[in-house]
Amino acid sequence: MMRRGLFLFFFVISCCTLYAQIGIRKLTSMPRLPDSVDVVYHSKKNGLLAGSMVFGVNMAVWTFDRYIQKGDFAYINGHTIKENFKHGFIWDNDQMGTNMFLHPYHGSLYYNSARSNGYNYWQSGLFAFAGSWMWEMFMECEYPSTNDIIATPIGGMALGEMLYRTTDLILDDRKTGNTRVGRELSVFLLSPTRGLTRLINGDAWRKRPTSGKQFGVPQVYVEFSIGVRTLELRDEIFDAGMGVASEINIEYGDRFDSDDRKPYDYFSVKASLNGQTSQPMLGQLNIIGRLIGTDIWDDQKKYLSVGLYQHFDYYDSDTISDVSAKTPYKFCTPASFGIGVIYQSKRFKWWDIDAFGHLNGILLGGAFSDYYRVDDRNYNLASGFSTKVGFNFIYKKGKFAASTLYEVYRMYTWKGYPGDIDWTDFNSKTLDAQGDRSKAILHAVSLRLDLRLKKNFYLTTIGSTYSRETNYKNFETVTSTTGEGRLMLTYKF
Repeated sequence: MMRRGLFLFFFVISCCTLYAQIGIRKLTSMPRLPDSVDVVYHSKKNGLLAGSMVFGVNMAVWTFDRYIQKGDFAYINGHTIKENFKHGFIWDNDQMGTNMFLHPYHGSLYYNSARSNGYNYWQSGLFAFAGSWMWEMFMECEYPSTNDIIATPIGGMALGEMLYRTTDLILDDRKTGNTRVGRELSVFLLSPTRGLTRLINGDAWRKRPTSGKQFGVPQVYVEFSIGVRTLELRDEIFDAGMGVASEINIEYGDRFDSDDRKPYDYFSVKASLNGQTSQPMLGQLNIIGRLIGTDIWDDQKKYLSVGLYQHFDYYDSDTISDVSAKTPYKFCTPASFGIGVIYQSKRFKWWDIDAFGHLNGILLGGAFSDYYRVDDRNYNLASGFSTKVGFNFIYKKGKFAASTLYEVYRMYTWKGYPGDIDWTDFNSKTLDAQGDRSKAILHAVSLRLDLRLKKNFYLTTIGSTYSRETNYKNFETVTSTTGEGRLMLTYKF
C-alpha cells in the first residue's frame, strides 16, 4: 500500500549519499561548536506550519497518485474511509523496496516537516506517526497497512534525522549569490520539507551574521568508492554476474565520545549503489544512530562506551541471470533498536584498534521467502533480534587498514495465512498475512582491506558472504549462500 514510488523516486536518489564504521578516518573540516544564537533560533517551535506541511505532503502525493499516475488505490471517498476505520489494519503485499525504503523515506518528509520547525527528535517522530496514520486511514481505498504504520514513522526518524543533520552541514546563512542558491537547492533535494520550510519562512534568502548551523561543525568523515562487483549464488546451479559498484560511507560525530546527550550526535551511514544488470540500484543501506550513551572507560590505554542505538538495515538483490533464476538474498530491518558498545585500544604504537558490538530488537523486518508470492511481494514480514560485531585494525595512521563485520539476524514470521486458502481465487488486497510461518536465520559477513596509494586515494577490496536458513512450518527448510566481491578505488575526503 501507500505506493508513492514515482513521486518520491527523484528525491530518493539524491538522499542515498550515505554502516560500516570507517576504518581510516580523515576529517573533512575542523570541528566547531554551534553559535548560541543559532541554537536558540532553531529551537523556536511552529506547530501550525509543521502540521500544515505534514498535511500538505499527503495531499501532494495523493494528487499525483490520483490525477497523474491514476493509481486504483487513490480513488477515495467517504465510503472507503469508513471501511478503513471499520476493518482496521492488515499486512500488505507491496514489494520490499516500496515498503522498507520508500515508505521510510516518505516518513522522513513528515519528520523533517516538524524537525525544521523547532521540534526535537522524539517530538518530530510523533508528527511522522500522525502523517502515516492520516495516509493509511484516509488517503487510500485499500485497508490500512500494519507494516506501513511501523516502518514509515520509525524508519522515517532514522532517515529524517540523518538527512536533517546532513543538510545542516550544507547551510550557511552568511553566503549570498550563486553560492547561496546552490546550498539551498542542495538542502531542498536532500530534505524537501526542510527546504520548503526555509522558503516559507524566508530563511532561504535571509542573510544573517551567523552561519545558521544548529549543530555547528562536528567531526565528519566521508569516503567514496567506485569499481567492479561480482555476485555469485552457490546453489544446485552456480550462477554469477559482474557489474559496476559504488559505495559511500559517512561517519558523523565522535564515536569515541558517548557523553553527547542528543540523539544522532553520532551516527554512521553506508550506501551501496549498483550498476549491474538485473540488480536493484540501491543494494544496501545501513544507518546506526546513537540515541543516548555514556563513557565507561576513557584513559590513556583504553576507551569503552555503552549506549542505546537505532538501526536501519536494508539489503536487496535480484536474480543474477536465467541460469538459476533465484534471488541471492533479500532482508531488511527498518525498525530496530538495541544496546551497543564501542571499544578502543590505545596500547600500540603502530596500530589503532577498535571494535563495536550491538544487540538489537527488531520490531519490523523482512526476509526473502522461497514460497510466498502475492502481488509484488516475495518476502516474509517478521520481527525478532539481531547481533552485530565489528573490528577495525589500522596500521601507521592509515597506510593500511583491515575491517571486518559479522551480522546475524533471526526473524520470526508468526502470522501466516489460512491453511485452507484457495490460491486460485482470493483477494490479495484483503489477505492479512505476514507470509509463510517461518524462522529465518541470516548471516552477513564482510572483510575489507584498504591500501593507501597516494594521499587520499586507496585501493579497496571487499569480500562478503550472505547465508540464509529458513525453517518453514509447512514446507521444507531452505538454505542458500551468496558470495560478493568488490575491487574499488576509494577517495577519503
